[in-house]
Amino acid sequence: MQRVVTEYEASGLSCVAFCQQKGLSLATLARYRKRQAQGGAAPGGRWVAVEVSNHDLPETGTGSGLRVALAGGRLIEVGRGFDTHTLMQLVGVLERI
Repeated sequence: MQRVVTEYEASGLSCVAFCQQKGLSLATLARYRKRQAQGGAAPGGRWVAVEVSNHDLPETGTGSGLRVALAGGRLIEVGRGFDTHTLMQLVGVLERI
């Protein structure tokens, strides 16, 4: 979020031109700018770095749609056609830990 806002401000482009160049919606840029002006991410929210990889994790043979490796060797794997409600419950529990 901060990087995008910094790039926009340094670009000298209009909001429309910058968003077209970066493939962003105007609403997204406006939201990022507002959050930065307010001092960061939305209340209760936080940004984390993500590294996309398709070769660092062992193949489990489950044909999963998504796999997230967490610190300490924890792994969350979600198969294709997963139950969204159950995943939301799991994420809620993990956020409280």
